Amino acid sequence: MKEILTVIKKNGKKENISFEKIRKIIKIAAKGLEKISIKKIETQSYTQFYNCIKTNKIHKIIIKSSANLISSENPDYQYLAARLLIFYLRKKAYGTFHPPKLYRHVKNMVKNGKYDKHLLEDFTKKEFEEMEKFLDHTRDMQFSYAAVKQMEKKYLVQNRVTEELYESPQFLYILVSACLFSKYDTKIRLEYIKKFYDAISTFRISLPTPIMSGVRTPTRQFSSCILIECGDSLNSISATSHAIIKYVSQRAGIGINAGRIRAIGSEIRKGEAFHTGCIPFFKYFQSSVKSCSQGGVRGGAATLFYPIWHLEVENLLVLKNNRGIEENRVRHIDYGVQINKLMYKRLINGKKITLFSPSDVPGLYESFFSDQKKFNRLYKKYERNKEIRKKQISAIDLFSLMMQERASTGRIYIQNVDHCNTHSAFNPKFAPIKQSNLCLEITLPTKPLEDIYDENGEIALCTLGAFNLGKINSLEDFKELSNLLVRALDTLLDYQEYPILAARKSAINRRTLGIGVTNFAYYLAKNGVKYSDGSAYCLTHKTFEAMQYYLLKASCNLAKEYGNCNLFEETTYAKGILPIDSYKREVDSIINEPLQYNWEKLRKEIKKYGLRNSTVSALMPSETSSQISNATNGIEPPRGLVSIKASKDGILRQVVPESKKLKDSYEFLWNMPNNLGYIYLVSIMQKFIDQSISANTNYDPNKYPNKKVPMKEMIRDLLVAYKFGIKTLYYHNTRDGMNDAQNDIENILKKSNNCDEVCTI
Repeated sequence: MKEILTVIKKNGKKENISFEKIRKIIKIAAKGLEKISIKKIETQSYTQFYNCIKTNKIHKIIIKSSANLISSENPDYQYLAARLLIFYLRKKAYGTFHPPKLYRHVKNMVKNGKYDKHLLEDFTKKEFEEMEKFLDHTRDMQFSYAAVKQMEKKYLVQNRVTEELYESPQFLYILVSACLFSKYDTKIRLEYIKKFYDAISTFRISLPTPIMSGVRTPTRQFSSCILIECGDSLNSISATSHAIIKYVSQRAGIGINAGRIRAIGSEIRKGEAFHTGCIPFFKYFQSSVKSCSQGGVRGGAATLFYPIWHLEVENLLVLKNNRGIEENRVRHIDYGVQINKLMYKRLINGKKITLFSPSDVPGLYESFFSDQKKFNRLYKKYERNKEIRKKQISAIDLFSLMMQERASTGRIYIQNVDHCNTHSAFNPKFAPIKQSNLCLEITLPTKPLEDIYDENGEIALCTLGAFNLGKINSLEDFKELSNLLVRALDTLLDYQEYPILAARKSAINRRTLGIGVTNFAYYLAKNGVKYSDGSAYCLTHKTFEAMQYYLLKASCNLAKEYGNCNLFEETTYAKGILPIDSYKREVDSIINEPLQYNWEKLRKEIKKYGLRNSTVSALMPSETSSQISNATNGIEPPRGLVSIKASKDGILRQVVPESKKLKDSYEFLWNMPNNLGYIYLVSIMQKFIDQSISANTNYDPNKYPNKKVPMKEMIRDLLVAYKFGIKTLYYHNTRDGMNDAQNDIENILKKSNNCDEVCTI
């Protein structure tokens, strides 16, 4: 005879478990889904029940049992598990499946200090009642399981200590929309709120973590990326650390440019003391980054930048590896190595690179970014000067060390500083680009702080968003979506608060945006083209041309209404120079597709009216936000039909869009023969993008003799990326663990004179 089990209700009352009630809930959640076996879920769940089990534990077991059945053949289990989780979260937040009325909910949340009080000050009860009419809670049923888990852990307003939950997803979407358009004229703002709500709640537009988790709350810092430049003084180093802590605590990813710091052994106060070098200060910055989590939403993280010709570069390149001792390693931040054409040419020609302390070579560090001709002249002049401290190293050896560390850690990134300035939205004479950010897609001007109140310093901020290419049915869709997203993100710059003056000045005067894409792999698959065989070149060119065109048009239209950004004259746009004018012409050898839009008319409008935003585009990884919309990550190829993402709650399975219909149309990462097709696509995108792109390189050791990736192939990819104008390289991914990458790279250089593909830079 089957044992009768009891359940403990939320109110503490005991009663017999009702299996019929459980079955009914699963059936409701399964409505409209295909190939769902309720019996399988019951079988997996019931064996885990026990006497005096709590109701919330039963619900969690059913959710987990459903999630365990997610597969490429049965993708609808990800929606079943998601719906069951939505049921659970609503019950947790409201005590019932049905959410409260919007106005009552907002009023209660403001009273309890969870929502921004300005919601009730800016909107009337009648306006909230109007919003209620187009608020659609049934859209919660369109999420995948991975999406709802991300919502639960990162985005929904909650007490992260007591685990109390206060809202469900549609309240998040409607209130983000309301906040962003709260300052619009009352005659039109509800129309914009509705349009924006529809766009984000149906996943046509994707928003980043700081906006999703923060907008509508009393916390008002929503820029995803912060760029902080450090000067070569104790005051500046201290101010940099202070700025890092401020912004890490408010959910931003940090880029730190520490390349100015002088090398170990340099004179201090005319020889009164000698300098301890970069590493102690890098450790100091690491401590600042890790000192606090980002509002409990994610851990603090940063990338630190320095030039390849820095006197300490050999020690800096190994800071992240597992060899060595704690005193000479700084492992918990990532690094970006800055390179230009002269350094690549020294590599190609088998010559030496001379290393300097920036403090010993006046003008060299500044010209490295702002003026390549001047840099070349000064660099060679200082090489000849026997009185300046320096060290020479074979370019082959230095690049080999860099690529070994990039391969073994995966997180030594590359910034091509000359491309960042020659193909830039900014005039390098006034606003040179000296660094990028944590994810290497933001390229904005910075100036070092001498103290936290420094009015001459500049901390760069960028506010992100993305189009879901999987929802683009026609390139004309970009027109309306660009108008919505540019307007929303631009208002955010005035809506948010700035803990440091140097950040506020930059944000308000430059008004930089970084709008990108997600779901590119699905976009290619549904259009029947691949990453690696050249079939996607034309589609990619047309898509990113349309995106940039409509983004610039939206920003220009906004400038007609509100005026251009205050520092518009420091942009190349002010001279009528567009990304289509400054891209690396080698891209034309990949594809020479004619432009489809009236760029000359747009150029005239921009020169006449200006732009509201100094920049409009950047391609970010979209790791978390892509899960929310059940999209493939950014521009990256998936590793399979089902992606596995680890979380502290266990394994999350996410199935690529239309996995059954398009399973033969997707090109998976490790099936690609090499990186070249991907690099060419990134180069085509970069032709139009006015900031940069989080582009990765990927290697499968199993494809090579002795299961080691040849150094010559990694160097080839580095040089090809440079040749075709790519500004930054992000992760180095290796399949099945890391490789030592010990192969000699001299072989690739022996025939350099005949190697046009690699060496013509």
